[in-house]
Amino acid sequence: MSTRHAFRTTMGATMLDPSRTLFRLWAPSCDDVSLQIEDGQPPLPMRKDAEGFFECIAPVGAGTRYRYRIGPDLLVPDPASRAQPDDVHGPSMVVDPNAHEWRSTQWTGRRWEETVIYEVHVGLAGGFRALCDDLPRLAALGVSAVELMPLSEFPGGRNWGYDGVLPYAPESSYGTPDDLKTLIDTAHRIGLMVFLDVVYNHFGPDGNYLAQYAAPVFRAGSHTAWGQAIDFSVPQVRTYFLDNALYWLMEYRFDGLRLDAVDAITERDWLVELLMRVRSTVEPGRRVHLMLENRNNDADLLRCGFDAQWNDDGHNVLHVLLTGETEGYYGNFETGTARELATVLRDGFLFQGQVEPVTGAPRGSPSGDLPATSFILFLQNHDQTGNRAFGERLDVLADPRALRAAYVLLLLSPQIPMLFMGEEWGSTRPFLFFTSHNEALGHIVRDGRRRELSAFSYFSDPRKCETIPDPNDPATFEASRLLQSDRLSTAAQDRINLTTRLLALRAQWIIPRLRGAHALDAQAVGPAAVMARWRMNDDAILTILLNLGAAPVTDIPPCADRLLCAIPPREVAEEHLPAYGVRVFMTEGAHG
Repeated sequence: MSTRHAFRTTMGATMLDPSRTLFRLWAPSCDDVSLQIEDGQPPLPMRKDAEGFFECIAPVGAGTRYRYRIGPDLLVPDPASRAQPDDVHGPSMVVDPNAHEWRSTQWTGRRWEETVIYEVHVGLAGGFRALCDDLPRLAALGVSAVELMPLSEFPGGRNWGYDGVLPYAPESSYGTPDDLKTLIDTAHRIGLMVFLDVVYNHFGPDGNYLAQYAAPVFRAGSHTAWGQAIDFSVPQVRTYFLDNALYWLMEYRFDGLRLDAVDAITERDWLVELLMRVRSTVEPGRRVHLMLENRNNDADLLRCGFDAQWNDDGHNVLHVLLTGETEGYYGNFETGTARELATVLRDGFLFQGQVEPVTGAPRGSPSGDLPATSFILFLQNHDQTGNRAFGERLDVLADPRALRAAYVLLLLSPQIPMLFMGEEWGSTRPFLFFTSHNEALGHIVRDGRRRELSAFSYFSDPRKCETIPDPNDPATFEASRLLQSDRLSTAAQDRINLTTRLLALRAQWIIPRLRGAHALDAQAVGPAAVMARWRMNDDAILTILLNLGAAPVTDIPPCADRLLCAIPPREVAEEHLPAYGVRVFMTEGAHG
């Protein structure tokens, strides 16, 4: 296997040899485009073809900084830039993808069933190199995949990543392209997969010049919740994003992609095309995984080959049960019943075509036939934590005894578990929404966020809205930063030990049996208690009894199976499930 990896993209700067580079820009809205090398030389004219591509070959190599001159007065970065050392408005830089020699040459990935995801914001982790140093700790916990929040170059140095405007350029404030490759290479050498969250449904508002030279990128008159809708019916647009996905997988060797909010992409066939292109391009024997965030609960996309979907329904049911909150989208789960929890444990989705109370519209499709591993379950993530006004984590909001029981469910359920950075030690630091926009845009974002949150009852008093942290204030970012010292308390160490123990149980008893595991049944056995059973691939039966309520549940059917976990320790009668209790059993199958 090659120790150097490059993927030739349709657009951007492609080195032909050490002293020659091909530059290619799709600018169908322009008649004239030239290449401006940042060395004081006159611009080089670019030739236009019938599809609207401009190209030229320049006698330059790696490290060269350049922009495109659009008309007489506008210089723009390359929309397929591989590096942006001076942020979104600065020049792009030619990168030699073969400069990095990979050391993890035998790595072919891991099976999907082995996946335990740890979602992390690279900026809060200190950048690519600092996160690289933290990888052994995560591997020791039992994590098998680190998922990075979006890396596309965004304005400034503080952002969640969903305001990116240059999807091929790793965020420069986190480190260089080679620093990112070193992070992935190091992860592979210690057995960790690395996933990347990619945003193909919109571009951020600052540094987005596309409309000025490639207007067909956007569908006229159509908007998403975050900006102009992208027109995936245009072949060049489809290619731009297909190339981007393959670029991250082939050149950077990511082990998988999480596609953000694909419900905002109206051309569903493009998603299927992306799936097919990835499967046909990745080397034989190499395991690469594709995950969706999809509010539409489109189960057919999972049937056609996507590995899994973030299970927002599962999170939302658990959140309501743990906190009692029912405002906003939690209003769709206001009953907060064990019956709803049983449904998501059995079928994956709660909404499978029913009408949502909040929107009054039907959502979802039947999902009960899918294997449990088609769903990624979580108690916390960047969205559901960071979209709160004050970014509170569940360790601040929920009864710690109920949260501990739910944590056992998360890590021992056959659905794929995901932890959010700091969750493994019960961090109580907030994860806030933060940006580093220019002053004018920063004010718009701050005021818009406060206006949106004013719909919640707590903020009905406008004076309380003024207490919502300003996303553009550097202090908002710093308040979200996790500190190593946070892990040293007795409570933190107890959570770390619990995490390690539960993931060891998962590795020993569940993962070897997980491929193709399906739910047998799940039912409410109390107001906040469920009993769920899954048939594993060797015919073993996994049973989880969970009680998130403050009262014990009686008349539980006795289990004579192997007890894997009991919290609190089993001291009461077999037919009782204590308050905030959880019991996990495994009945050996024919091949057990």
